[in-house]
Amino acid sequence: MTTTPPTVDVHAHVLLPQIEALVEGLPGRADAKALDARRNGPDALKVNSPMVGERIPRLTDPALRLAAMDGQGVDIQLVSPSPSHYHYWADEETAEKVYRLANEATAAHCAAAPDRLRGLGLVPLQHPAQAVRALDHALAQGLVGVEISSHAPGRELSDPAYDPLWARAEETGAIVFLHPFGCTLDERLDRWYLSNSVGQPTENAVALSHLIFSGVLDRFPDLRIIAAHGGGYLPTYIGRADHAWSTRSDASSGCDHLPSSYLKRLYFDSLVHDPYVLRELVRVAGAERVLLGSDFPFDMGTEEPVAALRAARLPDADFHAVRGGTAAALLRKD
Repeated sequence: MTTTPPTVDVHAHVLLPQIEALVEGLPGRADAKALDARRNGPDALKVNSPMVGERIPRLTDPALRLAAMDGQGVDIQLVSPSPSHYHYWADEETAEKVYRLANEATAAHCAAAPDRLRGLGLVPLQHPAQAVRALDHALAQGLVGVEISSHAPGRELSDPAYDPLWARAEETGAIVFLHPFGCTLDERLDRWYLSNSVGQPTENAVALSHLIFSGVLDRFPDLRIIAAHGGGYLPTYIGRADHAWSTRSDASSGCDHLPSSYLKRLYFDSLVHDPYVLRELVRVAGAERVLLGSDFPFDMGTEEPVAALRAARLPDADFHAVRGGTAAALLRKD
């Protein structure tokens, strides 16, 4: 007898106001807020505040989250802190307080429905020496992994300082959810919400390229990395990366294989906002490497993730793998 897998959304967020209360007024906080304001521009900020405000109930109340999931036909969510909680500007003492509070608060939120909510914690990428401790703390709370951004100030994900984190994540089977926050193109994207519509997929592409070309995925082949936003621009333009690797010694010096081959070692969410792009993502990465994602409940997500997946008109086996079969296996507690 064939069992239909649950529908699993791997890209959903929780807002933790206690973290913002913790960092408010600390040295560096004002500068970080000013940088975020410059990157987004005044028009985006006018929209962001009311947009988040009206979503706070669904971001904080597990009962409202579960009701929304029922309406979407989603059985299980993988819940990660809002990327606004990264606070990679923080000093070591503050960073430890942030990740501990984030891990514990996310675990408490998910504990309201442990059969339907799984959680991810945070890692202070700005202090690599704390990264393994932060991951271990997250796992000790019953979370299944951690969420990270595409870089930290002055450090790319290819930095060898992160090797202990990758090693520990591989050893424990922890999920690492790669979700950018902010784009280093800065004020070039400060109008028309380009900071998000262009910035996020750019940051995904850069971060994944660092992981691939540096050989991180060669050294840690069993890492379970999920890239938000379908991996950004990289998967559907991977041919150019392959060409560079094939023709230039400097491009091929860090990794052992064609860049496109590493797409089958990564996982990607389905949040690409275009059924044809989703079909291409499935073609290049494989249906077993694409997972349903909604960005619940933000406006740059989708209110109907299953319908968005159905629009790609995938073969039935691929549809069910993306809808939840692969993610359900990844999230098994054993």
